[in-house]
Amino acid sequence: MKKKKSKKVQTNSNFKNQKLGQTKNSAKLVLFVFGIGPIIGIIIFLYSKGFFNSPTM
Repeated sequence: MKKKKSKKVQTNSNFKNQKLGQTKNSAKLVLFVFGIGPIIGIIIFLYSKGFFNSPTM
């Protein structure tokens, strides 16, 4: 007798879980870029203008 080759069929719930994992990772990336990015940019800008230097009299 020949054995039938069984194919692993990915269930719908597993597929949804993978998509959800991808959206969580992309959401974390977007929050990092648009949340932390401007703060770092502002700090660099202020540092270049001498904002953090102590005033000399």
